[in-house]
Amino acid sequence: MRAGVGALVVDGERVLLLRRNKAPEAGRWGIQGGAIGFGETAEEAARRELAEELGVECEVVRLLGVTDHILPEEGVHWVSPVFLARIRSGTPRNAEPEKHSGICWFDPEELPEETTVPTKNAVELLRERPR
Repeated sequence: MRAGVGALVVDGERVLLLRRNKAPEAGRWGIQGGAIGFGETAEEAARRELAEELGVECEVVRLLGVTDHILPEEGVHWVSPVFLARIRSGTPRNAEPEKHSGICWFDPEELPEETTVPTKNAVELLRERPR
C-alpha cells in the first residue's frame, strides 16, 4: 500500500482529465495526482502534481475526501486524499506527454467509459459535497 494524492480540477460545470499512458489503468481518463514525497504534505503534493502534469498554478480549494484505489489484478493499492482544485494562472496542457496521451474537459455527469477508479471516486465525493 502506498500514499498518494489526487486533485479534481473544476471549471464551472466541467472537470479536467488526463488520459494515462502507464499503469495503473493505462488508457483510461483520470484526475491529476501521484505519490506524496517524503516530508511533503498532501496539499503540497497536490499543488506540485498539478503544476507538473498541467503546467499551471492551481488553488487547492478543499479536501473532497479520502479514497482507496485497489486493483488486485495490477497488484495496486493506493490510499489518497483527493482535493478540489481550480486553475489560478495559466492554460492547462499535457505537460508530461510521456505519462499522458490526452487532456480534455468533461461534464462530470458524462464521463468517458474508460475512467479510472480514483476519478469515479472523486466525482462521487463531489456529488456528495458540491462546490
